Amino acid sequence: MRDRGPDPERVSPQKRLTAEYMQVAGRRSNVHGLVEIDVTNARERIRRIEEQTGTDLSFTAFVVACLATAVAEQPAVQRYHDWRGRIHEFEDVDVNLLVEREVEGERIGVPHVVRKANRRTIRSIHDEIRRVQADASSGPDAATAELARWLPGFVRRQLWRLPQLFPSRWTDLAGTVAVTSVGMFGTGNGWAISPTNYTLQLTIGGIGTKPRLIDGELESREYLSLTVTFDHDVVDGGQAARFVQRLGEHLEAGTGLDAASAD
Repeated sequence: MRDRGPDPERVSPQKRLTAEYMQVAGRRSNVHGLVEIDVTNARERIRRIEEQTGTDLSFTAFVVACLATAVAEQPAVQRYHDWRGRIHEFEDVDVNLLVEREVEGERIGVPHVVRKANRRTIRSIHDEIRRVQADASSGPDAATAELARWLPGFVRRQLWRLPQLFPSRWTDLAGTVAVTSVGMFGTGNGWAISPTNYTLQLTIGGIGTKPRLIDGELESREYLSLTVTFDHDVVDGGQAARFVQRLGEHLEAGTGLDAASAD
């Protein structure tokens, strides 16, 4: 008799839902932009804030705040079209963020929505991220786990079609834009490209060092690798370009860090 070996490990409900999300999201007309942003000054200011306050200020919170500010200035990038072809544009920027947390002995990215991020300070976003990271009392949402466990796959996949069917329901559930971070799982610079169900998604890559000409002299600068993904069925090239420009300006200028140092 052939040795069957150990019992195979069952796929978790969270991973099952993630796989189905990627299948549905891959059908959108996604366009990806790979950009590098000089964050040398911003990171230096964050380090000074840490020295002054003793708090390890989240760089992700800074990126989320800059993203929300840029989206509020260019609201067309978080529009959605519903099944009747109507345009839905949202006033507030609700950012769906992957927060790394230990769940059942494993460190994974848990989705969390930072509501009204465009009206928040970096410090308040930082505090919210830290609270979610420290909450080890539960894993991913229990209702979501039950949904993945008992419903047939073709029924579960309808959940990921909400953005194209009922955008308001989708944003109530999962926010208006998304941020995911490759940097949280490793070091070094580089980009990642991922399908998304959002009109706008920002993928935070690594940070690398390269020379830049500043006032006629070469200086070593820190560059953040970002992948900016748009649904081209909703956002045209001009809107995307203007958004990326404003996002880069906010990141380079360290927008919001003055308030964080005063908190």
